[in-house]
Parts: sequence; structure tokens; C-alpha cells
Amino acid sequence: MNVEKKIQHSLNDLIEIARDGGEFYTEAAGKVKDPRLATLFSQMAAHKQEIVTTLSADVAATGGDPADHGTMVGSMHQLYGKARAALGDTNYAYVAELEESEDRLLKALKDTLKDDDTPAQARMAAERLMPRVVECHDIMRNHKQALKAAS
Repeated sequence: MNVEKKIQHSLNDLIEIARDGGEFYTEAAGKVKDPRLATLFSQMAAHKQEIVTTLSADVAATGGDPADHGTMVGSMHQLYGKARAALGDTNYAYVAELEESEDRLLKALKDTLKDDDTPAQARMAAERLMPRVVECHDIMRNHKQALKAAS
């Protein structure tokens, strides 16, 4: 596999995971009754869209086609989150599942950085995104812990 294809593959994986998260945040924003959570979820969805847009431009710059869909795992998490929310505390259920979504994106970025075969351009893109992804992950983790403590 040539370098451009490796870059495209690495970045498209991240695009798909970020898209999963963005779609789930958008859905959750419309389902929760707490306006503060709805606003937070909308902001997080916008951040995931920024990641998709940025990485799509990076893929296109290498001559590739950016991924235009999410993943099967992301779809399953979304389905599970909806079922869990329907059966219990909606706010906690969405926050818990969205924190899992943040975990997936953070792990994918870390894996991209750890992989010795990751081309420099893909590594730089992952490094550039890492601080904000860590911040988003921590926000959702803290919300999950606060909601769990309150229940």
C-alpha cells in the first residue's frame, strides 16, 4: 500500500468514528429534556463535524475520497443507547453511551499515534486533534460521574 493510501485509510477510520459520534450527539440532543445537556450535545456534535470536515480535507489533499458514512459499531452503540434511555434515566443513559463514543474516538487517535506504520501526515492530523478530543472525553466522563453520584 502506498503512502497516500495509508494516509487515506488512517484518516478515513477517524472520520467514520467521528461521524458516528456526531450523529449520536445530534440524536441525543433532540431526546434529552435537560436544556443544558441538549446544548452540550449540540456543541459536541458540532465538534465532531469539525473533525470530519478537517480530516476529509486532509484525505482529499492526498487524492483520496473521504469516508461518507459511519461504522457498524457506532450504529450498534446508538441503538443500545436509545434502548437504554427508553428503559431508565434518559440523561444518564445518553451521557454514558456518548462517553463510550468519546472513548472510541480517543482510542482510535491513540492507536493512530502508536502505530509505527502510520504515515507522518496522518500522525500530524491525529496529534493536532488530540487535545480537543481529550477535552471532550473528559467533559463527558465528568458529566457521567456527576449524574451517577446524583442518583
